Amino acid sequence: MARVYNFAAGPSSLPLEVLERAAREMTDYNGSGMSVMEMSHRSKWFDAIIKAAEADLRKLMNIPDNYSVLFMQGGASTAFAAIPLNFMKNGKADYIVSGNFSKKAYEEALKYGDARVCASGKDNGFSEIPEIKRSDIRTDADYLHICFNNTIYGTKFNYIPDTGDIPLIADMSSCIISEPVDVTKFGVIYAGAQKNMAPAGLTVAIVRRDLLGYAREITPTMLNYQILSDNNSLYNTPPCYAIYIAGLVYKWILSLGGLEKMQEINVKKAAVLYDYLDSSKLFRPVAAKKCRSLMNVTFVTGDAELDAKFCAEATENGLVNIKGHRSVGGMRASIYNAMPTEGVEKLVEFMEKFEKENLK
Repeated sequence: MARVYNFAAGPSSLPLEVLERAAREMTDYNGSGMSVMEMSHRSKWFDAIIKAAEADLRKLMNIPDNYSVLFMQGGASTAFAAIPLNFMKNGKADYIVSGNFSKKAYEEALKYGDARVCASGKDNGFSEIPEIKRSDIRTDADYLHICFNNTIYGTKFNYIPDTGDIPLIADMSSCIISEPVDVTKFGVIYAGAQKNMAPAGLTVAIVRRDLLGYAREITPTMLNYQILSDNNSLYNTPPCYAIYIAGLVYKWILSLGGLEKMQEINVKKAAVLYDYLDSSKLFRPVAAKKCRSLMNVTFVTGDAELDAKFCAEATENGLVNIKGHRSVGGMRASIYNAMPTEGVEKLVEFMEKFEKENLK
């Protein structure tokens, strides 16, 4: 069977070149006589894998030396608890609620201290990113937390909040390594890997080192970022195979020309779909134009039955996992780094055909 175009929000597509290389190395990695799935995380082979992955991610994102790079488990949802446990040292933190996952992060933080919503997109159905000023953040807050790209609603921060001396912490699960970002503007960046860089099971955290060392006594060892940093992500067995795949993805992007080139590709790719949506008489984009995501494109027809028909027929045509999240309905095309431009063009071609056949 031919490969489909997989528009899933996560776990999602991986670059074909990466999958093919992993397949070649599946049973014998680099002359070791075994798969990466089988080797010890203390072996010389895996030591080289994890060190290369970190070095390549640092090169890709231009991560300064005063930041630790952690390869860990638990997904971004576990980080929702780890963040306040590690960084809410005085018991206060502000959150911008711009969608489902930032709301979950805020609700988790309430268990550990005085978490406050300083801005929310709820009133506009999360179709826009709330805009804030430094004065909207409490001066004694330990950090401001944001979700940089909203997978479910298809929105993305079109600005980096000015937080002054207050650390900015960002969940970048669905947009990390899709475009350049100034890491120095953030105290912490974290991301579940299953949307843009690796299989499910790996979480990456980029942490400014001066913020480490303040974890509460109740913090579980495996959620203590200082311990993980001190042990170079090897306190216990990490998600070895996912780290290996992430390393291959980093090398793939570097071979293309880095994040500047990746951004160029992603902007052009997203424009193919958004330009069609803006001209369509049947489909309507959900996110406000000024804060549209390059990674997750949400759209509807306004008719639930027609939406369901579209999703079913798209699947029959090899355009899979196009159904939108239940919070929004309609459709969602996640067009992460690994989605080729050809896939987006095929989707638009199908949408044009569907519109002609179903427009009343």
